[in-house]
Amino acid sequence: MAQKTVSAKVTEIKCTGFAISKPLSECTIVDDNDNLSIDKKKEVEQRRTSPKIVNKPNTSFAGDPIAQRQSGLKTMSPPIANWQGLSGSGYPPDPSGAVSANYYFQAVNTQYRVYTKTGGAVVGGGPFNLSSLWAGSTDDGDPIVMYDRYADRWFMSQFNGFDRLLIAVSTSSNPLGTYFTYTFVPSAGSFPDYPKYSIWSDGYYFSTNIGEPNKIGAMNRTKMLAGDPTATMISLDLPPTPNVGFFCPLTACADGVLPPFGTPCPAFSYEDDTWDIGGADRLRIFKIIIDWVTPSSSSVVLDQMLNTSPINVDFDPSWDDVPQPGTSQKLDAMNGVLNFRAQYRRWVGYNTVVLCQAVIVEPTTKQVGVRWYELRQDVTTGIWSIYQEGTYAPDGESRWLGSIAMDDNGSIGLAYAVSSEVVSPSLRYTGRNAHDPLGTMTFTETSAIVGSGAQSFINRFGDYSQTEMDPDGLTFWHTGEYLISGNPRTRIYSFKIPVLDVGVSETVSQSSLNVFANKDKIEVTALNLPNNEEAKIELYTIDGRELSSQKVVPVQNKFNTSIFTNNISKGVYIVRVGNAYFQKTKKIVVE
Repeated sequence: MAQKTVSAKVTEIKCTGFAISKPLSECTIVDDNDNLSIDKKKEVEQRRTSPKIVNKPNTSFAGDPIAQRQSGLKTMSPPIANWQGLSGSGYPPDPSGAVSANYYFQAVNTQYRVYTKTGGAVVGGGPFNLSSLWAGSTDDGDPIVMYDRYADRWFMSQFNGFDRLLIAVSTSSNPLGTYFTYTFVPSAGSFPDYPKYSIWSDGYYFSTNIGEPNKIGAMNRTKMLAGDPTATMISLDLPPTPNVGFFCPLTACADGVLPPFGTPCPAFSYEDDTWDIGGADRLRIFKIIIDWVTPSSSSVVLDQMLNTSPINVDFDPSWDDVPQPGTSQKLDAMNGVLNFRAQYRRWVGYNTVVLCQAVIVEPTTKQVGVRWYELRQDVTTGIWSIYQEGTYAPDGESRWLGSIAMDDNGSIGLAYAVSSEVVSPSLRYTGRNAHDPLGTMTFTETSAIVGSGAQSFINRFGDYSQTEMDPDGLTFWHTGEYLISGNPRTRIYSFKIPVLDVGVSETVSQSSLNVFANKDKIEVTALNLPNNEEAKIELYTIDGRELSSQKVVPVQNKFNTSIFTNNISKGVYIVRVGNAYFQKTKKIVVE
């Protein structure tokens, strides 16, 4: 479709509070509340209201036309790490977590904790109250944790008070060290509910469920990493967009190699043809252009609208959607939003984004399933298309609160909650290889944890989960909510997707990329590659600018070559090797 530009109100917002926190290792450790029953917890701020529209009847929807009604047959690997996370003192827990080479960092309502990657609690790593990072704040909630692998830093946020967002960026790679802390007000007098964030080369992008007009934009990543108190936020009015009153578009979050500095960041939302203010079952793609030199030149563009296979999101107006055993109380499927995150990857010749959302599979039973998408962007034209889509519903149980990601092999992992009249809210996952039949999760569904009991007096559950990629590019890490004896608990687990593509070596899981600086060049060695097809070797700056590119043909699934560094300055760079089957990235310091 033709590009539509909508003039948006642009506001440059100064941070209203800046400080350097004391080291986390010196913060007060609190009780983990892991045995606290739900009736002892505090409900976290609820800004969702019943849909403001009356849905049009959808008499033509007889069932999801692309529903996958059988589990895949490939054998999925069992969880690698698998332990109970924090419960917190608020419900729902809103679990968020990120992973580095050595740590897993989880936050929930209203606490956070640092773990080893085998589940051990790091000495001096908590649990801490959310407020411990920001002096004078309170434990309000909706935390988000990210690991900025490109800068080797940690990011955490919560909303606070009536209209504030609190941001913390670690001063080093040590999650137990000090943090630069910032306070922003994206829209004075408006509550920034359900904030979601992403990592991009020129900013930490954000969106919120803030009302009309909704706010979207970015914070100055470069300045925040430097601890500059003059770091600002650029807040934009999102163009009018169909929604059901609860609405938070997802901004793209980079994995692998960063896009070049200044690349517009895409953001995604969906609409349904039953909405009175919606025209079709489709995805909307916005393009966010941030200009830190001349902030008033920043803008939001409605770039494309992609029609999807028919969906039905005619959920209960009171958010009672997912059944549980032994009770009439149902759970909220989180209608209105795409599930966190919108993972973005750059490949040779195209870029990808993977998304998922809750949909109704069967109109009579109201079974809930996970609709998922892989979008691809042509790097020459910039045009996005739906490469594949599917709805995962292999039996009569409901699945929701999904979170999706893609690994270095192009395999997709999907993790989610599951519940029914006979299955207590539990956590499971599945996946597919890059060259499997499109629209299908080809691996067996695998259980991470089996829940027990039912939540009997309230429908709030979630409100989100999070799947992240390990720096190894192959290991998926997920945190989500389940129940123990009807009480909210969270789980942290990891898994890998075996590579079983026809014609691709199964040794890919052991493939390695080694880089080291040697005088005036960078030596690049790759071993156990999935095939001997021509690969591209690229050198990038830490902010995503490509400095050099060359091609190599592996022999016996390996190669060794050099990148000359005569014309580049000292600093940190990223080497990427990839073709249509895989990609690997490594950070390198040039002295």
